[in-house]
Amino acid sequence: MKAVVMAGGFGTRLRPLTCNIPKPMVPMVNRPMMEHIINLLTSHGIRDLTATLFYQPDIISSYFGDGSRWGVRMNYKKAEADLGTAGSVRNTGEFLDGRFLVISGDVLTDFDLTAAVRFHETKKARATILLTRVTNPLQFGVVLTKDDGRISRFLEKPSWGEVFSDTINTGIYILEREVLDLIPAGEEFDFSKNLFPLMLELDLPVYGYVASGYWRDIGNLHEYQDAHFDALRRIVNIAVEGKVQGRVTVGEGSRVETDPKRLSGTVIIGKNSRIHPDAVIANSVIGDDCEVLPGASVANSIIWHGTQIGSKAQLSSDVIGSKCIIGDEAIIGENVFVGDQCIIGKRSSIFSNIKLWPEKIVEERATVTRSLVWEDQWLRELFRNSTVTGISNIEINPEFAAKLGAAFGAFVGAGSTIVSSRDADTVSRMINRAVMCGLMSAGVNCSDLRATSIPIVRHELKSGKEKGGYHVRKSPFDKNMTDIIFFDRDGKDLPTGKTKTVERMFFGEDIPRTPYDTVGVVTFPERTTESYIERFLATINTEAIQAADLKLVVDYSNGVASTIFPNILGNLNVQAVSLNAYLDSRRLTRTKEQFDQSLRDLSFVVTSLQYDVGVMLDAGAEKIFCVDEHGNPIDSDRLLTLMARLARLAHPSLKTIAVPISASNEIDLLAEEFGITIVRTQDNHLALMDAAIGQDIRFVGGTKGGFIFNEFLFASDGMYSAVKLLEFMAVTRKRLGDVDRETPRLHFVKKNIPCSWQVKGRVMRRLMKDSEALPRQLVEGVKLFPRNKSRHTSVFLNPDRSRPLFHINVESEDPALAQQLSKEYEEKITRWITEE
Repeated sequence: MKAVVMAGGFGTRLRPLTCNIPKPMVPMVNRPMMEHIINLLTSHGIRDLTATLFYQPDIISSYFGDGSRWGVRMNYKKAEADLGTAGSVRNTGEFLDGRFLVISGDVLTDFDLTAAVRFHETKKARATILLTRVTNPLQFGVVLTKDDGRISRFLEKPSWGEVFSDTINTGIYILEREVLDLIPAGEEFDFSKNLFPLMLELDLPVYGYVASGYWRDIGNLHEYQDAHFDALRRIVNIAVEGKVQGRVTVGEGSRVETDPKRLSGTVIIGKNSRIHPDAVIANSVIGDDCEVLPGASVANSIIWHGTQIGSKAQLSSDVIGSKCIIGDEAIIGENVFVGDQCIIGKRSSIFSNIKLWPEKIVEERATVTRSLVWEDQWLRELFRNSTVTGISNIEINPEFAAKLGAAFGAFVGAGSTIVSSRDADTVSRMINRAVMCGLMSAGVNCSDLRATSIPIVRHELKSGKEKGGYHVRKSPFDKNMTDIIFFDRDGKDLPTGKTKTVERMFFGEDIPRTPYDTVGVVTFPERTTESYIERFLATINTEAIQAADLKLVVDYSNGVASTIFPNILGNLNVQAVSLNAYLDSRRLTRTKEQFDQSLRDLSFVVTSLQYDVGVMLDAGAEKIFCVDEHGNPIDSDRLLTLMARLARLAHPSLKTIAVPISASNEIDLLAEEFGITIVRTQDNHLALMDAAIGQDIRFVGGTKGGFIFNEFLFASDGMYSAVKLLEFMAVTRKRLGDVDRETPRLHFVKKNIPCSWQVKGRVMRRLMKDSEALPRQLVEGVKLFPRNKSRHTSVFLNPDRSRPLFHINVESEDPALAQQLSKEYEEKITRWITEE
């Protein structure tokens, strides 16, 4: 049997360690990661290997040569372009004449490959994917299998709502030769995104084998450290060269002159190294040709080959690259990553969480303080959807914002123009300017709208003149937090594929800067608000609203809409009373108690003045919250139902609407009554915006007060939604309370179950297994329809994207049944969380 070793990885998130070598050549206990993979293959009798190369190929081919040193035959195939995972394997077809195995050259594993091949043969599979279970499946491809192991579904790098299992794709495949015929030559083609879904579509036998043993994707610097510690604890079965003396392994030609009592935990020392007297080493790996001078202390660290640690130097939880010199009495803090050939001067000090690029020199007695400590939380994930969130002026600080702006600028390209905007908050003003500085340093021009609403930013981007945009705001949920929201060139939220590219540039830290004469400029466009209002009024039935003589109470939430919406209402003959109609950055965030009090105030004014409706805009002017003519607050789930009904009554031609999977089944009752087609989407704004692009969908409603009317804009706009509500009321001559009374109501029970991140995937796997026999929807989370219950009874279970919670939403015509099912699934989820 032959194997293809995928060895084209850049290792961007392992920089500065990978500045000079490709990721497969990064040492793992003093051997390149790819060498451990080759040893694994040979231990299972696989000796005919082909390596796919792309980045720094000569380093790999010169090290492994023809493979004879390892008892294998090595072939190499260099791709001239990025062909994707499957495309690069297709490129090696000349070396493959039968069944073969595909494995990444930059993972650490000791899987039993022989057992996997036996499974493949038994199932007569065309393709077998080796699977494993992990606590956090978000960064991997989730795979769903039937009881016999046949794969039923793939989800590539899902959100928590799509994590239907904690069983993931390890990137190790056993394939029959004819599978290559399904891969187009010379084109970008991926296993998980393209090939395997195609094979499922063709009903070809694709199986998943849950392998036993160790597997870790070395995706970032901390994963690299953790993998070493696993090797030191013997959790993974890999070969370590040297003579074992208790818990110390000493390589050939090395001299250990320190007292053995000064070596604690597990210590691995490479070849031809010298450990001087009085040196202290604990739980560390020392490379080949290294020297640790007297009195030095090395704890929980990885030292690459050819490095010298000076006398009385102190290192803790660090990674030091090859051929570095750490001066005498230097102190290096925790989680410092030093590239190759750096010189750290005597008695110098490096603070924790710092990265030094190769060949940097730190002078004697210098103190390096440029710390990335506040970015630790983003070592795995910078973006949540299209938004970066952090503590104001601590995590989201000017230095961070400028670097993020530079990364975004490098992504869109020098010479491009970006739309920038913010709310009225002082921190938002500061961060907006810092992001602009970063963009300008990358040669990007900024069209600054200053304080404005998010819908106006999206409207400006519709023109297609700019490459993208962003908006800085105080978080509406936590007054201590700041959000930076990024938009694509069409005004939609920046999609995941692009945020990952920006993230990669941010962490890579080698962002290209533009020459001084091409630095970007800042402009302040005119008539942005005027063009927004003109387009706004052109798509509204102004005559109907003007004739209806409606009375409105509007709460502006001290947001920027207070500077725009009065001009719109002035054109509609609406008698309006305004609350909180001034900018106040201190009141942009409301607690639940403050929000509820604001609704009570709104209700009081509506009933006291006997007005027709009360509308509260959120501070960003994207959402609305309503009270009816009797002062009754309408919760957001119910408001979606009522807005959909009013939209259909006002526009009988409306045939299709889109709502999120979490929307009430009351929408289905409307569909039955009016013959409307319902399109269910994922429960996020980007999915709703994608649905709004459809020509036949003129109304898209969310469950959090956001509504999209695509004749005006493809995204939610609170001001436009408020006026559309007035239009519906004018055309139908109905008030919200009237519509509420005549619309069937279902009973909702909502619960949030504390659930740690580590067990969410396991809970989803158990839930999928438990609900196999039930009708269900898997758009996002799991929506179940219990048998032998009332027709509109459902249970929607969904892990929270950003908090350690699991949501249970039960809905039924029978309130007792809703309570019963809620309790039943709360008990199940609690049991799955606590089980070993």
